[in-house]
Amino acid sequence: MGAGVMKPGGGGNRRGRRRSRAQPMAEINITPFVDVMLVLLIIFMVAAPLMTVGVPVELPQTAASALPSDEEEPLTVTVTAEGALLIQTTEVPQGELITRLQAIAAERTGNRIFLRADGANAWNRVAEVMGALNAGGFSNIGLVTDVGGSDFGAGAPTALPSGG
Repeated sequence: MGAGVMKPGGGGNRRGRRRSRAQPMAEINITPFVDVMLVLLIIFMVAAPLMTVGVPVELPQTAASALPSDEEEPLTVTVTAEGALLIQTTEVPQGELITRLQAIAAERTGNRIFLRADGANAWNRVAEVMGALNAGGFSNIGLVTDVGGSDFGAGAPTALPSGG
């Protein structure tokens, strides 16, 4: 596939000259290697977004900035639209939420918990979960939202009504 045989240069087969042997070609054809690398690059570019793991929820949109990330994967509690509770991607009964979180938190270095709640939930349900987390000893709770919500005019200059 890559190497070939070069024929000696200088014309055809003449009488009186010795017949020389064919010498191996010293060039390598890298076209197949480049083709394979480009195909692998495309496969990884398509597959990388599909590798994100999570529970699909419709997060509310806010104008808040992102929290700084830690070295380890954040501990996430999710409240789905139906009201089910999940730790990472495992559904947990409501009565076992705090005990399981405390067992997991004992093995971790960070104490931050991210709370993801579907926007279809009533605020009462989200507040109940936050209160339970706080009562269980977790005080570093971050609410996860999507960007793009209203900043209620915090970034825009206020306009005074004209007195015309």
